[in-house]
Amino acid sequence: MQRIMRATIARLLALSTLIAALIVAAAPLRAHEVVPAIADIQAGGGRVELALRVIAEAHLAGIDLDGLTNTNDAPAAEFYDALRALEPGALALRIRGDWTAMFAGLELNVDGVPLALELAEAIVEDQPDPELARFSRVVLTAALPEGARTLTLDWPRGRGALVLRQQGVAVPFTGYLDAGTRSPEIAIAGAPPQSGAEVFAAYIPVGFDHIVPKGLDHILFVLGLFFLGARIVGLLWQVSAFTLAHTVTLALGVLGWVEVPAAIVEPLIAASIVLVAVENIFARGLPPWRPAVVFVFGLLHGLGFASVLGEFGLPEGHVIPALIGFNIGVELGQLAVIAVAFAVIAPVLGVGRGILPARPAAIAYAGAALILAGAGLAIDAPAFADAVGARAPVFFWPLAALCAACSLAVLRGGGPGPYRRVVAVPSSVAIAAVGGFWVIERVFL
Repeated sequence: MQRIMRATIARLLALSTLIAALIVAAAPLRAHEVVPAIADIQAGGGRVELALRVIAEAHLAGIDLDGLTNTNDAPAAEFYDALRALEPGALALRIRGDWTAMFAGLELNVDGVPLALELAEAIVEDQPDPELARFSRVVLTAALPEGARTLTLDWPRGRGALVLRQQGVAVPFTGYLDAGTRSPEIAIAGAPPQSGAEVFAAYIPVGFDHIVPKGLDHILFVLGLFFLGARIVGLLWQVSAFTLAHTVTLALGVLGWVEVPAAIVEPLIAASIVLVAVENIFARGLPPWRPAVVFVFGLLHGLGFASVLGEFGLPEGHVIPALIGFNIGVELGQLAVIAVAFAVIAPVLGVGRGILPARPAAIAYAGAALILAGAGLAIDAPAFADAVGARAPVFFWPLAALCAACSLAVLRGGGPGPYRRVVAVPSSVAIAAVGGFWVIERVFL
């Protein structure tokens, strides 16, 4: 009886810790209402034009968009809502009056010298549904000095991410800027023609970045595959099915042959996380239908990848190398997640096989949990977000909780049994809870 009670308490402790940690990590992801701004830059004829597509209400309200995905979470949410209620013409007047405050800190430099920007246009798109974000086109222009060779853009802190695209040249620049960063030098005449190999190499980090650190929903899905069991063969079958499926729809989506609205894809991706995690709780071993189910879910995730890559843009003439590079980056990101997860749980299995002593392993796990939790508290979250694009607790708290659960599993003797009861099942319940939370938000909120 005491053994059963200890096991129950251990599982409940691991479960509650993991759910709390993952929900804290997931809480800011509010159905993707806040999206990156897009800026198109073009120079010629003695002028340079910067055309911005932004959610103007957020900028006018002074909302800090760095790491934010839902304006309802911001202190100025009521001001944002009041601006959102304005007619397009009235909001355009507000933009014309306050554009310098909206983009304070934005600098467009030519050969390292800041240009004097002027407002040329402010147009607010018509979006009759007040529950949906609307976009505004704000065009800034400046005189271009004779003989100018390069441009750089300083994108200010607090303005979220920016997709920067060059227009009007044969080989344009396309880049992704985090808030508070400066773009690379952009050749006004256009970059030298890139080879397919150069494009391939340039898009690998774009794909990796979409998984680690910015793809928390995809990370949780991959972890859902991982926690089904401790056998590498079953994991390989699932990951192979997932990779094949999302590769197909990524290619079809980017090439424009398949298009599904994000309002449908995003809730379904969240639902796939729930279903995979729930099956982990009841299944023992790899069910024969699991790879087929994972393949179907992979098709959904591929559409999500395609929307990101479509927003970032693909270079003309090198679509296939860019697509392959992005996909490889995604795979490397997934493998990195699996590698970290396996490194964390490997000592639990080693203790079960008698390879490692239990007590030192449990102490090491407890120490790692304390260090990770302390790091989550010590690191300033906004500074961390500026560096990697996500809050520190998104990574530290779940890892700390996982190490704590592994410590309990080691004390239970290690091996597949305690690993499943104390680590895999509670982790799957936590992942399912987060996925369910996202389904509700992405459908109803």
